[in-house]
Formats: sequence, C-alpha cells, structure tokens
Amino acid sequence: QVQLVESGGGSVQVGGSLTLSCAVSGDIFTRIILGWYRPVPGKQREFVARISSGGVINYKASVKGRFTISRDNDKKMVYLQMNNLQPEDTAVYYCNSFPSTVFVWGQGAQVTVAS
Repeated sequence: QVQLVESGGGSVQVGGSLTLSCAVSGDIFTRIILGWYRPVPGKQREFVARISSGGVINYKASVKGRFTISRDNDKKMVYLQMNNLQPEDTAVYYCNSFPSTVFVWGQGAQVTVAS
C-alpha cells in the first residue's frame, strides 16, 4: 500500500520561499507520474505541478516561473520549491499520482503567505 507523507510547510511573507517534500512508500515510485495539488474553494484539489519518472514537467500557469518540481527516484521523494510566494498560494499542498489521484491522500503541508 502506497503512503504519502508531505512535509516542509510553513508561514512566510509575500515574496518568500518554501520547499515542500513528499515521501512515497512502496515499489511503484519509478513507474508513476507524481503531482502536487492544492484545494480550490468550492472545488476538489487543483493541479499545481507534475513530473514524470523521466523528468517531463508541467505547471499550472499561475505558478510557472515561481515553482519548481523535482523528484529523486532513489529516495522516492518528490519536491516542490516555491519562490516569490503570493497570498493566493496559501493552501494545504498535497502530493499524489497524476493525472488520476489513485492513492490515499496524506495529511498535506500547510503553506501560509502573509501580505
């Protein structure tokens, strides 16, 4: 059973930076595309960024140029480097498979950006 454990959240001022980490248990890591997600009011979690096992990357338009997703296949970790954070980035961030989120959601990592 795959478990997802996010970490690295916190509170920053506008323009600050944070790096989120997600540990993925199980042997499936190298075979799946992984993504970061965050809730949207009135909707389910929205896609923020995704990375394939071979390093193909896509971003939500509003974070492109500010966020960087990466993964370490040996450590079974996926990361989200977030720079120039804005108040609208405030959310709980989750990792999961992409495009279908097939794993049980972890507890997420809270990111709070104060203006």
